[in-house]
Formats: sequence, C-alpha cells, structure tokens
Amino acid sequence: MPNSSSGRRRVTWSSKADPDGRVRERWRRAGCRTDWAHCGREWDAVAVELQRGLDALDALGLGLNRGYPVLADYLSNRLYVMVEPGTGHVCRDVPGVRVLSTGSQVLVPVSGAGTIAAHWVSPPGASRLVDSGKLATALLRRVDVGAVAS
Repeated sequence: MPNSSSGRRRVTWSSKADPDGRVRERWRRAGCRTDWAHCGREWDAVAVELQRGLDALDALGLGLNRGYPVLADYLSNRLYVMVEPGTGHVCRDVPGVRVLSTGSQVLVPVSGAGTIAAHWVSPPGASRLVDSGKLATALLRRVDVGAVAS
C-alpha cells in the first residue's frame, strides 16, 4: 500500500518471509555469533510457522520497526515472537504453536546480522513485547482463514 504522504510502500511483517540479498550478504560477510537465551526470564517465545506468524503480526498492526523482538529461523521456517515472561501459556492451545518458557532456550544472534538459523526480523528494543492474548487471537484467525481457503 503506498503511503499517500511520501509515495513509499509501507513495509509489512509479511515482507520478511524471505531474506533479501542484502541480508544474505551480511550473513556471509559478517562474523556473526549466536548463543542460547533462556526463556521465561526476559520473555517467553511463541514459535509458529514463519508466514503464519508474520501474517498474524500484520493483522495486529504492530509497527515493524517499533522494537518488538521477533526472531526468524529460516532453516526450519519458524518464527519466534517474544511475549511477556509467564504469559506464553495463553498461546499453548493454538494449533501449530509451541511455547518456550522457563526451562527452554532459543537460539539468538549476539553479534552481527545473525544467521539463517537465528535472525532478528525485528531486534529487541524499547522493552516492547507482543501481547500474548492478542497474538493468540490473531493466530487463531490465521487458522480459520487457512481452513476456508483450503
């Protein structure tokens, strides 16, 4: 959708489903490092199929550059959406979702652009986390839309 004031297109979460050439080049050139981060401390992680998760974030209307920590694993086609610690369980009954909380870990970039297996689609910032209840609702709607389209 063009932005009427500037003529530029609005960047959506869904546009991040495939890393572009610039991102891939940064992975190749950068001395990137990843490490395991404990869930349940700073956040719980809600793991979902990549495109479905991106579509749900678009449906929520969250700004891509607002500092919501969202991590992509392009190798396994998974998206990890970070929610308030102790609230991930709200998404537990959503089909196709896995919740990582206390006792779980997720691979995160700790230097450079990340890697194909751990790339910040939206790096953490401003202490913003996605609301788990709203995320669950949006993911459930993505299931309903998929069932109708099939």
